[in-house]
Amino acid sequence: MRLSCIIVEDEAMSRKALQRLCEQHNSLHLLGVFDNARSALDYLADQTVDLIWLDVEMPGLSGFDLLEQLPSIPYVILTTGKIEYAFEAFQYNVTDYLKKPLTLPRFNLAVEKVLELNARSKTGDSRKEIYIKTDGRYIRLPFENITYIENIGDYVKIFTATQTHIVYTTMKYLEEKLGKQFLRVHRSYIVHLDKIVDIEDNTLVVNNKVIPISRANKPELMNRLNLL
Repeated sequence: MRLSCIIVEDEAMSRKALQRLCEQHNSLHLLGVFDNARSALDYLADQTVDLIWLDVEMPGLSGFDLLEQLPSIPYVILTTGKIEYAFEAFQYNVTDYLKKPLTLPRFNLAVEKVLELNARSKTGDSRKEIYIKTDGRYIRLPFENITYIENIGDYVKIFTATQTHIVYTTMKYLEEKLGKQFLRVHRSYIVHLDKIVDIEDNTLVVNNKVIPISRANKPELMNRLNLL
């Protein structure tokens, strides 16, 4: 499987070098190259990617400013000439941190790290949570706490047993990020399969909420349940 990625780098030489490395790697599919964070942010408003190669220091919006404005953060590999950003990078849960100038062995090692994490997430034995933006900060939300998700226009509501979080993102993007215990049962709803209380005809109940089941999604739902 190839990872879709973009480059966000304002230095022309660094940008071209990174672009060449990405284009030569068989596991990467480079979708876009941006010389500023604003253009990348506009692109990510309509597109999803697996990985962002991200410079920290850029005119206007910095790399951290970009991450601050994303509703959900994909894998991120920071590229910078300074090491003092390491602590801040940790706060954003970035995947790796490369110091310029990049070397091929270190570049390949970073890609392998993302590939391994991505493979584990696909089999359901790695990521057990998502980080969502609330009040200007990212909070950890374990998958186990999520009961269901509802689409509201350009936003989604993520429900737990006791809280509701409103996030600016798409259902499609969430489907890609959530574990195999989640299933989209209707165009407007994703449910945690372990939280289903009962199913009757074309509805189910999760957390005292009656949720419709679309005709197209019902066969997959019934297939995923442990029926007697």
